[in-house]
Amino acid sequence: MKAKLASLGLALLAAVLPAAAQDYPVKPVKIIVPFSAGALTDTLARLYAEKLTQRLGQPFIVENKPGSGGIPAMQAMLSAPADGYTLQMVSSSHAVNPTLFSKLPYDTVKDVSGVALVASSPTVVIVRNDLNVKSLPELIALAKAKPGQLNYGSAGIGGATHLVGEYLKTEAKIDIVHVPYKGVQEAVTEVMAGRIDIAFPPIALAQQQLKAGRVGAVALTDLQRTPLLPDVKTAEEQGLKGFEYTIWYALVAPARMPRPVAERLAREVNEITAMPDVQQKMAQQGLVPKQVVLDKFDAYIASEIRKLGVLVKASGARAD
Repeated sequence: MKAKLASLGLALLAAVLPAAAQDYPVKPVKIIVPFSAGALTDTLARLYAEKLTQRLGQPFIVENKPGSGGIPAMQAMLSAPADGYTLQMVSSSHAVNPTLFSKLPYDTVKDVSGVALVASSPTVVIVRNDLNVKSLPELIALAKAKPGQLNYGSAGIGGATHLVGEYLKTEAKIDIVHVPYKGVQEAVTEVMAGRIDIAFPPIALAQQQLKAGRVGAVALTDLQRTPLLPDVKTAEEQGLKGFEYTIWYALVAPARMPRPVAERLAREVNEITAMPDVQQKMAQQGLVPKQVVLDKFDAYIASEIRKLGVLVKASGARAD
């Protein structure tokens, strides 16, 4: 009898979950962003929230919860019911935290699942104007002539805009000093004001200052140039063979979320990414659309944890 009841329960569960996915959502959905308003992660979260609201008929609401490497934001998501009504838009720093922190209050691989990778962006190496360097080789030469005297700003220890600086230090064999800020926008402002020397923001966060001539650009960290900054050469073009560093952005959810709901979300997000107006908005931000979902995205996150972990260890960065 117990076996029959168990079988009946499983059958009922199997019938209910697809129906739940079909009806999903029946109430507002929250998308937590572990950064302040104005960051690219926030911009993308709001773009997808708007489209999901239109397509699924329920409000998708963005909630900013910045600070502490994104840990409070992740805890907020994982403490909510794993029913698809609390999600999170993350950047590649999501894959940095397992190495950066000696002990997280959650397991990045076991507790969190990737719904969809939506975009990536290279960074641009910007310098203050009175540094008087116009190319990456000139910047490297100056750093070698003044070891430990040049500095660069980032969005915080272990963040993507910190690790790209450490990557450049390793590949170019230079000694530049890291100065962490709360956001990379602040680092760009400090370069513009001449208070720090270098920063590595995503293209969108430096484009206006570059066009206005308030800062200079010496390299792009992708393997190909971007139409947004056609005159800025890649690091590889300037002698750093194979130098490539991009920041990625993605929607994630609790691993315990019902699979049919995850599949519904992944399908919707992929279709939104394919929309011409969404791709146009991404291009204006210097973003490259991506469409990797569910299991393949989880495998990608695992590989990024390994790859970015190497950079974290090489930098000696610790956040606790």
